[in-house]
Amino acid sequence: MTTIFTEIHNLQKPPVYKYFVGNQWLPSASDKHIEIHSPIDNSIVGIVPSVTKEEAESAVESAKNAQKGWEEMLVHERVEIIHKAAALIKENADILRDLIILEIGKPFGEAEEEALRTVDLIDYYAEEGRRLVGDVWDSSAFPGYKKSKIAIARKVPLGVVLCIPPFNYPVNEGAPKIVGALVSGNSVVLKPSTQGAISSLHMVELFRQAGLPPGVLNCVTGKGEDVGDFLITHHLIDAINMTGSYETAEYITKKAGVKKLLFGLSGKDASIVIADADLDLASDEIAKGSFSYGGQRCTGIKRVLVEEKVHDEFVDKLKKVVSKKYKLGDPRIKENTLGPVIDDKTAIYIKELLDDALGLGAKIVLGGRFDGRYLEATILTNISKRMKIAWEEPFGPILPVIKVKDWQEAVLVSNESEYGLQSSVFTRNIDTAWAVANALEAGSVQINGKDARGPDHFPFTGFKHSGLGMVQGAKYLIGEMTRYKTVVMNIKP
Repeated sequence: MTTIFTEIHNLQKPPVYKYFVGNQWLPSASDKHIEIHSPIDNSIVGIVPSVTKEEAESAVESAKNAQKGWEEMLVHERVEIIHKAAALIKENADILRDLIILEIGKPFGEAEEEALRTVDLIDYYAEEGRRLVGDVWDSSAFPGYKKSKIAIARKVPLGVVLCIPPFNYPVNEGAPKIVGALVSGNSVVLKPSTQGAISSLHMVELFRQAGLPPGVLNCVTGKGEDVGDFLITHHLIDAINMTGSYETAEYITKKAGVKKLLFGLSGKDASIVIADADLDLASDEIAKGSFSYGGQRCTGIKRVLVEEKVHDEFVDKLKKVVSKKYKLGDPRIKENTLGPVIDDKTAIYIKELLDDALGLGAKIVLGGRFDGRYLEATILTNISKRMKIAWEEPFGPILPVIKVKDWQEAVLVSNESEYGLQSSVFTRNIDTAWAVANALEAGSVQINGKDARGPDHFPFTGFKHSGLGMVQGAKYLIGEMTRYKTVVMNIKP
């Protein structure tokens, strides 16, 4: 890399990284390390420590000891430091981009977009933190209440927040968790996904160089069974902000005890195409929504429900768009817009879903060929409810297209899913659009556009197994990182 990151690893090849506590990068005393292999070619990107419980304990205690001083700092001082972090990320966006490509196999253009989008996200969150205000209440507004009281309800930080971002957006999902907590006066222990940890460690170093006081941000790495359980059950952790699978959230919920839990979870997002839709627009948007980062996104379109009148025409248009836009290959090469899936386990799972569907009568319209972790952009038709692909989230570049009679049937099929993250509807009729949007059990519904999390100030949440306790979006997530503290003044006549 460059000299700006010399403190975070031992400068060897492959680099052995350190963990971060109290503004210091420390080599782990553990004799256990984790090799991070690139999904591109299985080469070693770097080696991260599997920290000991004692080292994880030091991270939590460091955060706890630093939190009050950080909370008492003037808001504009906290904001200035966070803006400096954003500026440093912008200066080093090419380094973060290259790490994201190498570590998680994200195509060049999308990795660059992640790094640069994070800069804008951090700046916006920082400014939103200036507007974190409480309420004032007067007892005279309450019917029949005789005493005169005034209540000042302030929003105060939760304390120590454990942040757990996912592998697929190590920077862009890690940043809002960190900044949402910091700008409102919390301290942070970051536990990145193992695959994605190296990108996260570089981001943490840029926050350090921005001038964060010691202990405000800490970062430890390791497997969930080694350090994750210790952290989620720790009595000094006040809140857990995690993006991941429903199964992981269920596990944390059972283990964590009485803590605030903020979860962004999986999706089986359905896109509905009405017969009157602009099919060129729908095919283009659905292609992007389905195959960006090879479908390895919770907000990715995981199935398309198309009214039977236009099914064949839509599938033909979608096939042409996907064939033109998604070229499979090494994601380090700009021209390649589709790279490998994250690991062999994921590839095997996708292959099982594909085989199950084909065995039950599905037809391959496009793609379907594997080469290790590399799967062509794949479109399936003739899908029935018996197939696992109709319900399970593949997290890969495979899209089932399901024929339905009308939009009412499409809504029924969509709502049968245990997930309810996002959905989209394509139609020229505003009445139909609103009817479908209101009937869908999803946290967000896009009209004539692909599923997407941003812009990052929009409220974003999930229904059913797609979320718990968290609304993303700058104002909302910052609000989730606080609680009300009410001081009541009794006014004598």
